[in-house]
Amino acid sequence: MREAWELLTAGPETADRSVLLLPGGANAARSYNLVMAEPALSGVRLVATTLPGMAGAPLTDDVSVPALARRAGELAKEHRCDVVVGFSHGATVALEMLLSGHFRGPVVLLGISLTTEDEAGFFRAVVRASQKVGSWPMAILFRLMPLMVRSAQTPEPHKRELIEDFKQNSAKDSVLVCREYLDYIAEARDFAAQLAKSGNPVWVVHAEKGDSGLTDAERATLQAAPNLTVVTIPGSVFLLPDEVPEKTAEVVANALAQAS
Repeated sequence: MREAWELLTAGPETADRSVLLLPGGANAARSYNLVMAEPALSGVRLVATTLPGMAGAPLTDDVSVPALARRAGELAKEHRCDVVVGFSHGATVALEMLLSGHFRGPVVLLGISLTTEDEAGFFRAVVRASQKVGSWPMAILFRLMPLMVRSAQTPEPHKRELIEDFKQNSAKDSVLVCREYLDYIAEARDFAAQLAKSGNPVWVVHAEKGDSGLTDAERATLQAAPNLTVVTIPGSVFLLPDEVPEKTAEVVANALAQAS
């Protein structure tokens, strides 16, 4: 029987620095395998977790973004994490950790959607349709996801792991989790402005194409803030930790350098 918030760790337990890694929707902790193996993070304690309802992990009683952020904040404290990294859905959890005060250190947000407009319209339509007619639209999306992964620029063994994890997802559970996620980013909040106001060192990483994006207004706000760094990965990249692990690890190392 699997448990919620299952962990995957790497690096020495006695390391001076540690990082909490939160994967994207439908992904498991091992989606960070390539990042965890990068030389730039050697000697760092790395703690990846599978979020509830993702990749076959069981749901918890509350899968709202604030609830996930509270528990992730507890994990960060338990493992003495100096930096939090999140991808996609995991990035939204990391965002809430920072804004709600559950974490105070540097944060790396990979492929984050700060508003509904940022998120892919097809994905939004699938989730909202599944709320109305049942989970079968989400089930169809999961059948298509292995095809998307096969085109990813990542080693074949890792690609097979991603596909295995995608196949473990429950469409019914995913609708519950993704509904909460979409409701959160639809709130009448200026997340870009709140990040700027936080004063915390934050890296916002996006590809030129493929991983959602930022509005012009959001990008302008982020780029004008002295505590925020916007990193743009050239080309089309859908799965940032899996397709550009070296660049991801480099950004994480930069964040660690600013941890107090």
